[in-house]
Amino acid sequence: MIDLKYLQKNFEEASAKLVKKGVNQETLENLKILFATLKEANAHLEEAKAEQNRMSKLFGEYKREGKDIVELKAKVDAKKEQIVGLQATAREAEEALQTVALAMPNFPDDSVPIGANEEDNVELRKVLEPRIFDFEPKEHWALAEMNGWIDFERGVKLAKSRFSVLRGDAARMERALINFFLDVNRQKGFEEVCVPFINNAAMLQGTGQLPKFEDDLFKIDNEDLYLIPTAEVPLTNLYNDEILAAKELPILLTGYTPCFRKEAGSAGRDTRGMIRQHQFDKVEMVALSTPEQSDEVFQMMIENASDILTQLGLPHRVVELCGGDLGFSAATTIDLEVWLPGQNKYREISSISNTRDFQARRAKIRYKDEKNNVLVHTLNGSALAVGRTLIAIMENYQNEDGSIEIPEVLKKYM
Repeated sequence: MIDLKYLQKNFEEASAKLVKKGVNQETLENLKILFATLKEANAHLEEAKAEQNRMSKLFGEYKREGKDIVELKAKVDAKKEQIVGLQATAREAEEALQTVALAMPNFPDDSVPIGANEEDNVELRKVLEPRIFDFEPKEHWALAEMNGWIDFERGVKLAKSRFSVLRGDAARMERALINFFLDVNRQKGFEEVCVPFINNAAMLQGTGQLPKFEDDLFKIDNEDLYLIPTAEVPLTNLYNDEILAAKELPILLTGYTPCFRKEAGSAGRDTRGMIRQHQFDKVEMVALSTPEQSDEVFQMMIENASDILTQLGLPHRVVELCGGDLGFSAATTIDLEVWLPGQNKYREISSISNTRDFQARRAKIRYKDEKNNVLVHTLNGSALAVGRTLIAIMENYQNEDGSIEIPEVLKKYM
């Protein structure tokens, strides 16, 4: 959650940051009104409490002077009733402010480029040159049919559209990629963790998926439980409402999970193939750090994901997201986009974000420095999205007859 104290004290500066993220002026004006309402409600409450205290002190004086306290008692009782009402008003004002604040995105870093959408993202560099084919490269769904690797029709039969079945060598490669990603991450200092694939609502609120993105989640009927959209949720929330020791940081975690998303806002996009599925596998990196450590950890995570792609021999580019394309919880994000020769374009395969203290404030994750409890910084990123990596291997390692080579680093796993 955003820092409401900072927003209230520096409203114009903070508003400019949120506008960069795409928050409209009407929402910001509503927030300003809620601040004023809460301030007024608290002022009335404090004034009433002060008056009650003043009158309560008169009881001793009245008794010493032999005065009748009946009228004074009636006034104090009336004031108590008034305070109960004012407390309810202040509580309602605070809840209204909190509700709006929970739906407010994180402040973007000052360094984030200005822009409205992905067209305004900034390419930082390219890694590896795309292969020059002496034939017309096929897209992954054509290769899948030729090799019997992906069964789209039976995936739909078993569930619905945007589900698929991996068969034979594709299923083996999926498993090989998961093991390869986890091994590389572990070698880089990430602790491997196996987590539940179902989390409660408080955990999804902690990392920012709730309440704003509930329509994109698969909820379990009659339970306060959801299928996770990413391992970021359970890995980050391992430390929900905990106070860590400064010497423990940074904490580096990695884990494999299936991920479940309704893709509510993607109607008509990537309807063919496996680019955008309701269920997909992913290996995630999550870090908890001090504010001083987070930039260095962020760069390490970017380099790690890029190194995995390089080891696989997959050409990719590093892209900085503009304000309008930043995710809800992110303060800054770097995307890695892998080259797909069949589509003749780069497609996102990893999104690495520093959320600063946004998620930690929601999830109450703190560490103890010399004097105070301080909010940690949380970071997350894919290393990597498994299905999209499989697709990238299929398209980049294809032969003219449709057969697919196995990247050297995966051979020991297959």
